[in-house]
Amino acid sequence: MKTRSAAWFTLAALACACTTAFAQTYPAKAVRIIVPTAPGGGTDLIGRVLAQHLTQALGQQVIVENRGGAGTTIGTTAAAKSAPDGHTLLLNHTSLAFNASFYPRLQYDTLRDFAPIGLVASQPFLFVVHPSLPVKSIRELVALAKARPGQIAYSSGGAGSGPYMGAELFRQSAGVDILHVPYKGAGPAFTDLMGGQVQMMIATASLALPHRQSGKVRALAVTSGKRIAAAPDLPTAAESGAPGYEYSAWYGLLAPAGTPAAIVSRLSSEIRKITDDADTRQKFSGDGLDALSSTPEAFAAYLASEVAKWAKVVKAAGIQAR
Repeated sequence: MKTRSAAWFTLAALACACTTAFAQTYPAKAVRIIVPTAPGGGTDLIGRVLAQHLTQALGQQVIVENRGGAGTTIGTTAAAKSAPDGHTLLLNHTSLAFNASFYPRLQYDTLRDFAPIGLVASQPFLFVVHPSLPVKSIRELVALAKARPGQIAYSSGGAGSGPYMGAELFRQSAGVDILHVPYKGAGPAFTDLMGGQVQMMIATASLALPHRQSGKVRALAVTSGKRIAAAPDLPTAAESGAPGYEYSAWYGLLAPAGTPAAIVSRLSSEIRKITDDADTRQKFSGDGLDALSSTPEAFAAYLASEVAKWAKVVKAAGIQAR
């Protein structure tokens, strides 16, 4: 028995030593960050900021690989199936939690196939309406929607998109009947809002704020739990008449499951340095983003809570990708 115990102890010690040695030589080659969206969006912007700083911190080239399509599931699947050696990372956002319920046949398991590294940023949305809609607060919007069931149309980038899920959360929590008009992206959805083809949208702050200032849309509230520096006069949804409503897009970095804990820990430490940096925070702020900082454990717990939260929303809405 003692001989067997000694053997197991020796094997465990060797495994630990190998893992430590591997982490010390990491990275041994270029690191890629898979961004499961097209170039030019918020996720891509964040990925390039991280890649620039990580290249300096790790001493190896860190590149962004855009693999968009199928609601981010193509790039996410590629990351999940990559070697768990820290040389392939995934920068994803709130859709990672949506998709766990929205897509019935994913090729990965959201909670089992990834090792969370850390949250990186968040971006609030704005409740915006066409100026012709006679409401100036969420409270008035709810009252009008209840008086005109099914007559207030809202736009989004399609079922399962961030604006859609935010609007669906509002529809369920406020108990209103509003009409969904899907588009092929947030850009055309917002264009038709400004043109008056639809009356409402929940749009990202970076998209909505410039047009709010021009008067092409009226902003009613911000969806985050606190007011934002870019529009301090704009109330939160809770302040404006939607108690308990809170919704922001989050962005986080992950690795394939099985990536050595020492590598995850090192990457997490480097990411926190980046997002705590004043220049990064200023860069993010200029694009309507708030820098975040978290441990791998905190991100893992948050991701699990988000998957559970949006599973309820998807089930109540009766929606799934086909």
